[in-house]
Amino acid sequence: MLKTSETPHRVHVPLPGRAYDVAIGPGLISGAGEEIARVCGQRSALVVTDTAVAAFHLEPLMHALERGGISATTHVVAEGEASKAWQPLTATVDAILDAKLERRDVVIALGGGVVGDLTGFAAAIARRGMPFVQIPTTLLAQVDSAVGGKTGINTAHGKNLVGAFHQPKLVLADTDALKTLPERHRRAGYAEIVKIGLINDPAFFARLEALGARVIRDDLASAIATAVAAKAKIVVADEEEAGERALLNLGHTFAHAVERCAGYDGRIVHGEAVGLGLALAFRLSVRLGLCPAEDAARVAAHLKAVGLPTNFADVPVPLGAEAVQHAMNQDKKVADGIIRFVLTRGIGEAFVSDGVPPEDIAAFLAAEGLAPS
Repeated sequence: MLKTSETPHRVHVPLPGRAYDVAIGPGLISGAGEEIARVCGQRSALVVTDTAVAAFHLEPLMHALERGGISATTHVVAEGEASKAWQPLTATVDAILDAKLERRDVVIALGGGVVGDLTGFAAAIARRGMPFVQIPTTLLAQVDSAVGGKTGINTAHGKNLVGAFHQPKLVLADTDALKTLPERHRRAGYAEIVKIGLINDPAFFARLEALGARVIRDDLASAIATAVAAKAKIVVADEEEAGERALLNLGHTFAHAVERCAGYDGRIVHGEAVGLGLALAFRLSVRLGLCPAEDAARVAAHLKAVGLPTNFADVPVPLGAEAVQHAMNQDKKVADGIIRFVLTRGIGEAFVSDGVPPEDIAAFLAAEGLAPS
C-alpha cells in the first residue's frame, strides 16, 4: 500500500557539479522563500506563472519569498500549451532583462509543465544561463517535467523540438497545490506515474493497479516520490538522453504525434495523450511479437479504469493515419530517418528499438482504426 505522510519526501539528484533536491509534500510553497534562499542565496528573482495558477498560488509564493529575503517581480503568461512558443519565450526573456536580474539571480517557474519548460528554457538562454527553481503545481509536472532539466518550446514542426538541457537548482513539489487541480489534470498526470512501473518496476505498477482510481483521489506524495526517484536515477546515468533516458519516452512517440495533430488546443492534454500512447506502445509490441497480449490488456484496463484514453476513438480529435505517421516522423527521437520507439517485452521490461519499419507502423495504425488521411 502506498503510504501517506505529512513529512516531505526528499529525492536527491546527484548530477556531478549540478546536484539538487526534489522536495515533495504539503505546505512547501509557504516555506519556499527560506528553501530558495538556502540554495540560491537572498538574490533577486522573477516568478513566471500562468493566469490560472496565479489566481491560486502567486500571492502565497510572493509572501513566502519576502519572508525569505528574496525580492521578486512577476511575469504572467496565458494558460495552456500555446504559451510554449517563440513569442512567449521572447516575452519571458525580456521580462528577465526588464527586471534587471543579474546572472546569479534566480528565475522561478510556478506552474505546470508548460510554465516549467518555458521558464527553464528562458533561464537557460538569458545572460547565457541563469539559476532557476521549479515549483510545479500539476501532478504531471511534479512527477515528470520539473525533474531532469529538459526545457523547451513547441513549433509548427512538432513538440519540444527547440530547447536545452538546463537543470534546476531546486524543485519544490507542493502536494497541497494538487487540491486546486481539476480532476481531468490529476488523471492526466497520473499517466506519468504509471509509466514508471511499466518501464522497469512491475511491483510498483501492481500496487497502482490494486489501488485503482483511489490513488488519484488520495494523497499522492509517496507515489510521486517513487516516480521521481526512478526518473532521477535514469537522469543521472544518462542526462542528455544518449541511451537509457530514452526509456522515459515510453508512449511519447504516439502521444506527441496526437498532440501535434490536435494543434495543442486543449482537446487532449499531454498526460491524456501519454496514457493513450502507453496503451498503443504495448499493443504495437504485441503486434510485433514482443509482448504478451495479456500484459497489454492489463495496461489498457488500468488506464481505462482511471479515466484515461486507450484507443484513438477516445480522442475528441479527427485523426488520419498519414497525418499521425507524418507527425511521428517529425519526432525529436528520429535518427537517420528512423523512428526510435520505446517498446516492451512485458510490464516492467521496456527497451529502445532502433526502428520499426514504416510499413509496420502504417499497418498498426490501420489495425487501430485510423483511416487514411
